[in-house]
Amino acid sequence: MTNDDLCYLSATEALKLFKKRKLSPVELTRALIARSEKVNPKINCLADRYFEEAIGQAKASEARYMKRGGKTAALDGVPLAVKDAQRLQGKRTTQGSLIFKDWVDDHSDPMIARLQTAGAVILARTTTPEFCLSGITASRIWGVTRNPWNTEWGPGGSSGGSGAALAAGLTTLATGTDIGGSIRIPAGACGVVGYKPPHGRNPDGPPANFDRFNHCGPMTRTVADAALMQNVTSGPHPLDHDSLRQKVKLPTEAASIKGMKIAYSVDLGYVPVEPAVRKNMLAAIEVFRKLGAKVEEVNLGWTADVENNGLHWYNLMHFGRQTIWHLKNSKHLMTDYAIKFAEVAQKLTGPDDVHKPWAQAHAMYQTLGPVLASHDLFICPTNNAPSVTAEHDPWDDSFTVNGQKADPEFGWVMTHQFNMLHNCPVLSVPSGHAQTRVPTGIQLVGRTWDDVKVFRAALAYEKAVGGWYGTKKDRPRV
Repeated sequence: MTNDDLCYLSATEALKLFKKRKLSPVELTRALIARSEKVNPKINCLADRYFEEAIGQAKASEARYMKRGGKTAALDGVPLAVKDAQRLQGKRTTQGSLIFKDWVDDHSDPMIARLQTAGAVILARTTTPEFCLSGITASRIWGVTRNPWNTEWGPGGSSGGSGAALAAGLTTLATGTDIGGSIRIPAGACGVVGYKPPHGRNPDGPPANFDRFNHCGPMTRTVADAALMQNVTSGPHPLDHDSLRQKVKLPTEAASIKGMKIAYSVDLGYVPVEPAVRKNMLAAIEVFRKLGAKVEEVNLGWTADVENNGLHWYNLMHFGRQTIWHLKNSKHLMTDYAIKFAEVAQKLTGPDDVHKPWAQAHAMYQTLGPVLASHDLFICPTNNAPSVTAEHDPWDDSFTVNGQKADPEFGWVMTHQFNMLHNCPVLSVPSGHAQTRVPTGIQLVGRTWDDVKVFRAALAYEKAVGGWYGTKKDRPRV
């Protein structure tokens, strides 16, 4: 096995080799560090790096595996990259902002703490836009992050660094947060797996844990690895009032989905969709059909009101408050897009406007709810364009998708609708590539709280298409 093959090894396979003593956590960690030093300068997806500490953690893990009868944890020795917006004890969390360049946390967020307790080796932080408020990944503190499949394009955001790091083979596992698609947007754009669990399934830290549109979750290269992470991180937490009491055990091996009822829509009834996204989406639907699923195209009846009264408005209220707070004293440190965000948010009429997205979410569920009552899953593209350019301006008034004028921030993604419908589990998996080599993805949307069925379908789909990243030709050429 070459070093690059090691770098694309799944966590599931790595753990098997660790237990058989055919691979050491130290060997895997060193291979990832070597590849990071070679590849990261080209794509700039890693923020702070903890390579020396990671080697120390890997050596401790190796000793546990080598000790006869030694006890190892669920992720013992598996390298992990943590988004630079999630607290990590003793390390700085910048949230992609110069304002927080010296902010060091005294505790880890619950999800991160559970991954640490499970033995994960923390390699590095991954880049994010300022305050995680954009679908691009560029900031004054870290610069521009690029898509490893084609560096002229961006990796999506806000967990863009995690998506790029996984696709480039710089980490085995990664974390993300998702308030408008921030896990799934980069999963789609980078060709990896990203999971938005129902709100509260994974415990989180304040204030994010009280935000119903916000979720923290895994990003991986295989569906089984996402399930592996979820089985570690989910469940009630004594410090998170919103964490769900029920702990769900997700499957990690494919089984038959014959007879499963799947509804789908390519455009949600109102979204302009790029041809490559449409083509790859329909090809994916045929895979499910050949697996024996009963597939049906549906019309949800959604319109552009989803955008006009939905998450875009909510984000101005939510993220807008934060940008306004910092504008007075720290404007000189902020990115242009954060300043513009603050300026627009200042013009809103008042806090009562937050009720608009709640009302819109209710209206949306009046059609999606009945569809999910008669079907096991709903499938649609993750992003309606493969990606945007690495230097994309999220305030560009001339932005178009498939020849139609579109919102430059949310007009190229199809994820935020399911943050508004926050109790639905949603898993993004790769569906193919555009001519630019930039990947495309599909979202598997489950009934509220039905995480298991989403993973069952995804595991079957992944097995049917042969997985991703298995050979050199299946990987980015960076």
